Amino acid sequence: MRVRWSLLLTVLLVAQAPAHADPPAEILVSRQLAEAEHLQPGMVVRLGTSVDGSDAREFRIAGIYEPTPDPQRLGQVPRELRMHLPDLLQFTHPQDTLTGAEAVEGINVRLKNPADARAFSKAVQAAMPGVLAVPATESMPPGPFRVLERFHLAIAIVTIAAATVFLLALTIMLVDERRETVGVLRLIGLPVRRILTQILLEGLVVASGGALFGLVLALFSQGLINRFFQWRYDTALVFVHISPEVAATCVWIAVPLGASATVCASWALLRRSGLRLVRR
Repeated sequence: MRVRWSLLLTVLLVAQAPAHADPPAEILVSRQLAEAEHLQPGMVVRLGTSVDGSDAREFRIAGIYEPTPDPQRLGQVPRELRMHLPDLLQFTHPQDTLTGAEAVEGINVRLKNPADARAFSKAVQAAMPGVLAVPATESMPPGPFRVLERFHLAIAIVTIAAATVFLLALTIMLVDERRETVGVLRLIGLPVRRILTQILLEGLVVASGGALFGLVLALFSQGLINRFFQWRYDTALVFVHISPEVAATCVWIAVPLGASATVCASWALLRRSGLRLVRR
């Protein structure tokens, strides 16, 4: 069993593994710590809780791992290591506590089927009253993230409303430039419904093209944004992710909105007579 532990120990010595009868215990080192201290797999380090190294022990680095991204720790460089639980207890075991009676704040359990998390939580709490078992996605307080989600929703609503007004104004100007063309179509006998259907189809094509362009731009930009901020904060956290659900929502909003703006802008123009449209 391995547990994650923030590095509170002092790195006293880094050297090649000496010849021993008993090989040193193995540890895993976070990528950030390995880069800062120039550590590599196979090296032997001495770790201790005291500055003078009186309680130092040797450990062999078995590998380098990438820490699990945590939005609540953004900006903090995770210089951590992982070791076996018995080795960890040798450093952290309180002097006045019996062996095996140490306090544990939390235990992470990985299920074979993540969909059983809710049922497993209920079973654990029923079998062990007083133990709180919740899925990892719900273990952190959702307050800051809920506020951030509502803030993003408010920004999205304001942006869509402002974009709709701008789109409607732009569409009115574009339709007004085609006034004479629409007037000629009216004079040659095309009914208003036929012209309105054609305008609707044109609006659907333009709106679909705009939505597709926006999705391509978003997919291209998310890679640049993620790489920049991952480099800036030295983390594997994904800052922008365009999921299929997000893409479908964008298309569902953009295409009907664009087509509706085209029809609304054209309706006032089509109510005029053909002679007025061609200015005769």
